[in-house]
Amino acid sequence: MMQVLKLFITFFKVGAFSFGGGYAMLPLIYKEIEEFGLTMTEFTDVVAISQMTPGPIAVNAATYMGYKSAGFWGSAFATFGVALPSFILIMIIVSVFDKFKSSRIVNGALEGIRPATVGMISSSVIFFSKTSLIDLTKLSEGFWRIFSIQSVLIFVLTIIGSKKLKLGPVVLTLAGGVLGAILL
Repeated sequence: MMQVLKLFITFFKVGAFSFGGGYAMLPLIYKEIEEFGLTMTEFTDVVAISQMTPGPIAVNAATYMGYKSAGFWGSAFATFGVALPSFILIMIIVSVFDKFKSSRIVNGALEGIRPATVGMISSSVIFFSKTSLIDLTKLSEGFWRIFSIQSVLIFVLTIIGSKKLKLGPVVLTLAGGVLGAILL
């Protein structure tokens, strides 16, 4: 029972202190769940699988980690924990937003949150690059040796597929999996 409560509290913190959603919260999620024994590689796999399933990444990660740590109840409490702060916050915002939506301070705060969110998403890119695109153990062999050519190719093709071809995340994730099976 303590493990289930610990999962709830951990994911409640993730839900409460992760602004920007999705990718912006990934470094915080990893930092919080490291104590449950998940390696960075396993976490990267959880995120990849979460991309192929419906729903927010944080909810999918909470569900998976909760189940891995404490079975069904761990999964239920972790998922409830990550979703509850957003529910509470949005109910508060909805009840007072009309009064303050033209406030200079509120608009200024929203303008400041946008670049902070870009920064958090960029942090996630750096975080996952360490397990997907680069291998720092090869730095002694030369700077360019740290990059996995095959992984960088999949990365670039994914960007092209997303921006130019307007492919969705499920198609891009599946294509990345197929290319990974062939190239890596």
